[in-house]
Amino acid sequence: MSTFFKALEQAELERALREGRAPRQPEAREVSAPSPVGTVPPPANPVEAPPSPASRPRVERAVERRREPSPAPEPPGQAWGEIDEQLVSLLSPSSFEAEQYRVLRHTVEHLAKTAGLSVVAVSSPTVGDGKTTTAINLAGALAQSPEARVLLVELDLRRASIRARLGLTGRRPPGLVDAILTPGTRVEDLAYRRPPYNLSILLAGETPAAPYEVLKSPQLGELLEQARQRYDYVVLDTPPLVSVPDCRVIGKWVDGFLIVVSAHQTPRKLVEEALDLMEPAKVIGLVFNNDDRPLSGYYYHYAAYTRPTDKGRAGWRPAMRRVVNSLRRPPAA
Repeated sequence: MSTFFKALEQAELERALREGRAPRQPEAREVSAPSPVGTVPPPANPVEAPPSPASRPRVERAVERRREPSPAPEPPGQAWGEIDEQLVSLLSPSSFEAEQYRVLRHTVEHLAKTAGLSVVAVSSPTVGDGKTTTAINLAGALAQSPEARVLLVELDLRRASIRARLGLTGRRPPGLVDAILTPGTRVEDLAYRRPPYNLSILLAGETPAAPYEVLKSPQLGELLEQARQRYDYVVLDTPPLVSVPDCRVIGKWVDGFLIVVSAHQTPRKLVEEALDLMEPAKVIGLVFNNDDRPLSGYYYHYAAYTRPTDKGRAGWRPAMRRVVNSLRRPPAA
C-alpha cells in the first residue's frame, strides 16, 4: 500500500504545481475508502492516442486497404447458375485450354512487376472476336493465385454479357453505370464475389441511353483509381475498338490493352485500323482466338495428356493459342 500512497502524493504534487497552489501535506490527506486491488493511477503525461484513419494521409490509407482488403460480398437476392463452358479458367483450371490463359497471365504478371501494370483492358477490332471470353478467362487465371486480389469490370455497356456467362440469375443488380451516375459511390459497394472462386466482379448495371457519355465521365476515372488501389489486377471487358468510339475515352485510365483477333474471321484491315487507333505503348499484345491449326510434336502429346475428358468438353477448341506482337504487314520496299 505504501507504493500506492506514494503515487497519490506524486499526482497531488504535480496537480498543485499546475494550478499554482501549495500542495497539501501528507498528514492532511483523507482517504474515504480503500482503492480496489489492481487500480493504477493515471499517468502524469498521458500518451497521445493514435490518429484516426480519416486523419492519416491518403497514400497511407491506400496502402493499408491493399494489404487488408475486406472480401467482396455476394449480390443480395441473386442466385448463381451454370457457368458458360468456354470459361475454362474457372471450370477446368488444369486443362490444356486453361494453360493457354496462364501464358497470358504470366505476361500480365511480368508487366505488373516490371512496368507497374495493374489495369488491363481487353478489346477487339469488332464484335464477335471473343474479347469477353478472353477477359473472363484472364481474370480467372489471375485469380487462381490465392493471395491475388482480382476484379473483373464490365465496361462494354452496349452488349453486356458477363452476368449471363457467369451464371448470375435474378434481377439485374446495380453496377458500374449506377456508380458513375451516383457520385460518392465506392467500388467496394457494388463489386461482388463470384463463389466459389477468388474473383470479384463489377457488372455494367442498367444499359444507359448514351453509353459514350457515361464512359466519358470523370467519375469512371475515379472508380478505376479506387480499384487500382484496392486490387492487384483489374481486368476490363471493353467495347470493340473500330465499331464504337468508347475505348478512345477509356484509354487514358488504362495501363495496357490486349487486342483479341479471331483467326480466319477478323479482316486484316480492321486489325490494322484498330492498332492505328491505339497508343503503341499501350498495346501489350494481340491474342489469336479460335486458332484451329493442328498441334504438332510435343504440344500435341501434351494437349492429349491434359485435355479434359468430361462429356461435352473434349472437343472444345482452345480459345487462345498464342500472343503475338503485331499483325501488320511489313512496309513496302
